[in-house]
Amino acid sequence: MKVGTIETFEEKKRQRRVGLSSGFGSNGGNQNNGGGGGGNDGGGNNRNDDYIESAEPYPSNKFRIGMWFLLLAVMMTFGGLIGAYIVISTNGVMEWKPFALPFQVWVSTVLILASSVSYKIAQNALDKENQSKAKNWLVATTVFGGMFIASQLLAWFELVRRGVYMESNPYAGFFYILTAVHAVHVIGGIAALGYVVLRTWQTTDSDDELLIRKQILNTVGWYWHFMDGLWLVLFLLLSFWK
Repeated sequence: MKVGTIETFEEKKRQRRVGLSSGFGSNGGNQNNGGGGGGNDGGGNNRNDDYIESAEPYPSNKFRIGMWFLLLAVMMTFGGLIGAYIVISTNGVMEWKPFALPFQVWVSTVLILASSVSYKIAQNALDKENQSKAKNWLVATTVFGGMFIASQLLAWFELVRRGVYMESNPYAGFFYILTAVHAVHVIGGIAALGYVVLRTWQTTDSDDELLIRKQILNTVGWYWHFMDGLWLVLFLLLSFWK
């Protein structure tokens, strides 16, 4: 630093980042916080490692890759089920007897769409660092998810009351299987939402923690919105492709 100049704390931190990213710590000629090189001294490497570790507090890339693999597995599972449904429904077998869907299925559709909207509002709020609003809308999303599962149970109870069982005809079997497998995946999404709600329950002043929360919310959002879109596909299939 030149004599007579005054460095602020932010300027010092910026110079430290530039020095570390450029590898200046390995030679003694860099000017860092008032002179003194010594990247190879006893404490230099430790300081660099500590900074690099704190610069990436969360392995977001690994988490996102894992989520992509999970979504791919879910897509393949439902792709096989939907393909089988289409093949059997177009064969014209005598046992294929479609029925009117219970009104609870329509309620489920409204609830899961509402959950997707509320989750998006929560994401936007957290991006704007409005943590209280984000938490409230995440709680609303979790409630909508629980209500969706409850409406699915009521739909199955209604079919049982009508005397519609899996062995009665293939259409009924596919309805139970498709909706049940989807419900299991939604329950997994609700568990992930519960973790996010607990993580964001208390506000934080830490930039690193806030970044972690945004990354988690974004990645879990992929799964939740995917489940919502998948339900729409199943709803249209069971309602209009009979």
